[in-house]
Amino acid sequence: MNRLERGVPRLYLVIGGMAPERLLRLVDEAVRGGVDCVQLREKDLSTRAFVARARLLRPLLGARGVPLIINDRLDVALASQADGVHLGQDDLEVGMVRRHMPQAIIGLSVGSLDELEAAAAYDVDYLSPSPVFDTPSKADAGPALGLQGVRAMRQRSRRPLLAIGGIDSGNAQAVLEAGADGIAVVRAITAAPDPVAASSELAGIVRRARDAQAPT
Repeated sequence: MNRLERGVPRLYLVIGGMAPERLLRLVDEAVRGGVDCVQLREKDLSTRAFVARARLLRPLLGARGVPLIINDRLDVALASQADGVHLGQDDLEVGMVRRHMPQAIIGLSVGSLDELEAAAAYDVDYLSPSPVFDTPSKADAGPALGLQGVRAMRQRSRRPLLAIGGIDSGNAQAVLEAGADGIAVVRAITAAPDPVAASSELAGIVRRARDAQAPT
């Protein structure tokens, strides 16, 4: 899959930190429910184990045309033939990743307007306002942007915005109305009693917001 040939992801799952069997099951359920992009984030695995997890997901996602994005790690993305890399502000430079993976989907987290404006010079496919709300899923996250922060970023950037941080079915519509093109979630799906139903509900919210914004 080359860059964003299916369009900007609308419902993006960030997942990791679990046994392979549970990982496969949750990703399968999430995709069946409507997730259209998956980021694998593994902070505590060895490089070999991280690659193995990514390779485990490739057949499942590839068969359904869903991109696999690797968090932080260019080496893991290359070794697993992933579709892209998501970078934080302290990770590898975007240019380095682009040189090694010219057709990759590259995303970048932005936690302030200064970071957003600096990103205008980078060859990225989407920006991820982070975190929108306080979240336990990422201990090193900065101050919450809130809906006003998403609105401000929307006003200053034409890049696709995939918002993340504390987003669930109760606030997803407000985040999309504030200007996000899509939403990225963790616990809203991985901690749900029924991940298929949770994904389907979120996908419906995203779809309705997209339809409401479409020109008539």
